[in-house]
Amino acid sequence: MKRFGLVLLVAALCVVASRPAMAQGVRYGVSAGLLMPVSDYNTLDKMGWVAGAGATYWLPGNVGIRGDLSYSSTAHKGTGATGSTKLIGGMASVVYALMPASAPARLMITGGIGYYSIDFGGGIAKQSKLGFGGGAAVAFKMGTGSTRLVVGTRYTSVSTDGTSRLNFLPITVGLTFGK
Repeated sequence: MKRFGLVLLVAALCVVASRPAMAQGVRYGVSAGLLMPVSDYNTLDKMGWVAGAGATYWLPGNVGIRGDLSYSSTAHKGTGATGSTKLIGGMASVVYALMPASAPARLMITGGIGYYSIDFGGGIAKQSKLGFGGGAAVAFKMGTGSTRLVVGTRYTSVSTDGTSRLNFLPITVGLTFGK
């Protein structure tokens, strides 16, 4: 958990440091949506919810570097099952936009690596593990300003103790602002 706190501190410092860079092409935003457990995780938990915040620094061309923080919860399923699995994590990704920033709808693909804290509840020890993800999103221009409505998903796989992995698919809707 101390390492996760350090990751959050570094992410917060990056956000503070990026404020002067807003004129250089930083977009920031918030999102919320559904979290669908996949594979073995689907046999243990029901569909849940996810909320997050992130920022993308756009490099020259259609490539960007993105940082995301998220919190999600899924309820255990099965006869007599109580409790929930909670995930708190952050991911650093490379983003590639298939259309220019001036397009009314911009399709983007992303891939990255992250660090997650997993709380299965029920007296099971919390785990902090590495994960990876890849996905796609579409950003729609809203009016004449810089606000965009973003609909996206990212298949994410996080290591757990032992040989298993926690695989999930968040489907989110969000708003982004900035350059």
